[in-house]
Amino acid sequence: MCLVTPPAVLTLEMDDRAPRRARQFLREARCQAHNASVLDEAVLLMSELVTNAMRHGAPPVRTEVSCRATSGMQVRVSDGDPTAPTARHAGPDDQSGRGVGLVDMLSDVWGVDPTPNGKTVWFRLRE
Repeated sequence: MCLVTPPAVLTLEMDDRAPRRARQFLREARCQAHNASVLDEAVLLMSELVTNAMRHGAPPVRTEVSCRATSGMQVRVSDGDPTAPTARHAGPDDQSGRGVGLVDMLSDVWGVDPTPNGKTVWFRLRE
């Protein structure tokens, strides 16, 4: 764990502003000492996961950002629906359906953990 920046948690309301609030939270909560080079990717992927939680999950939606020092940044998005996200094959004209694919492509590792009240989807980006 990072000795500079403690983990940060934000619970989101189920509304259209949640992805924007999550992006802002991540920019403010990230570790200034270790996570600068992965910030853009982390913001994009968090936005995708929060959007998925809003569209397909259930409340409460909670985000967590933690620094793993030189091992990178870990982001977790939890919601109250136990159903794991699945990758879709979005066509070129589709407005949605790329989130899980982006997480798979851009993160170093990601996964889904069941929780007593739903699931947590997480990813890690290395510096």
